[in-house]
Amino acid sequence: MTSHLHHPLPALRMALLLALMLLLPLVAQAFGQEYYIGVVSRMLIFALAASSLNLILGFGGMVSLGHAAYFGAGAYTVGILMQNGVLSGWLSWPLAMLVGALLACLVGLISLRTKGVYFIMITLAFAQMIYYIVIGLEVKGGDESIRLPQRSSIGLNLSSDTTFHYVVLVLVSIFLLLIHRLINSRFGRVLQAIRENETRMEAIGYPVLRYKLVCFVIAGALASFAGALLANQNQFVSPGLLHWTQSGSLLVMVILGGAGYFSGGIIGAIAVLMLEEILSAYTIHWQLILGAILLGVVLLLPNGLASCLQRGSKA
Repeated sequence: MTSHLHHPLPALRMALLLALMLLLPLVAQAFGQEYYIGVVSRMLIFALAASSLNLILGFGGMVSLGHAAYFGAGAYTVGILMQNGVLSGWLSWPLAMLVGALLACLVGLISLRTKGVYFIMITLAFAQMIYYIVIGLEVKGGDESIRLPQRSSIGLNLSSDTTFHYVVLVLVSIFLLLIHRLINSRFGRVLQAIRENETRMEAIGYPVLRYKLVCFVIAGALASFAGALLANQNQFVSPGLLHWTQSGSLLVMVILGGAGYFSGGIIGAIAVLMLEEILSAYTIHWQLILGAILLGVVLLLPNGLASCLQRGSKA
């Protein structure tokens, strides 16, 4: 009998999605629709960011409203380094992860000592503090933002959207596989057991705070890396990436996709960004329709879209 703490890789669905992502640039170029290469690259980046939030929310039971802080920190790390002449992605991308990890460690050391609504409010407060600190810094360019002169240099021609898409696809795939290994490891099972009954795990001797803090730091580093990739894609960094509404968007992706399911963050990011792309072409009030769809999913599929695809067994 398979434990409900084990999450098998939905290999067929992932293989089909990977094949689609590999073929998309070729199809888009053939039909003169290169714009959609960037759209799908953005979906991949947000899939990683949402999956990192799913790691602490769905598997760790920590409802954070401050995830945008790490996401934006990664983007700003790349932007600030590039402003100072550091163009190498081999340096700026790992550094972005380090900044996100250190920031998450600082926030986690304080916020993880609280629970429930207090934890939510503290993570939100930290994120807003960082948002206003960045607003006040003089590292930004005009319009309170940083414009990147080019994408990071890694020895490939990232100015090509096609090359950038394949680099993002490879990197995001690697990190998603690492997340899957992590949640099925001993560490991941202990983390899920803490989510189920924290008091019992503490009583039998597990260092609960340490497990949650390590998970929090890993999620912060991954979100920060996603932010670094988004900064490269847009060649533009703005304080909006750090705002609490960005945390809310990531939360919507996880809830819509399915918190606690490996593919929840991926499905949620693709669904939300696809709906945004389609609905915004017809009305500027697309968020209203998205909200109604989210309400319908929550009422009809309380465990998210992934639970529907999985048909009873966790993905």
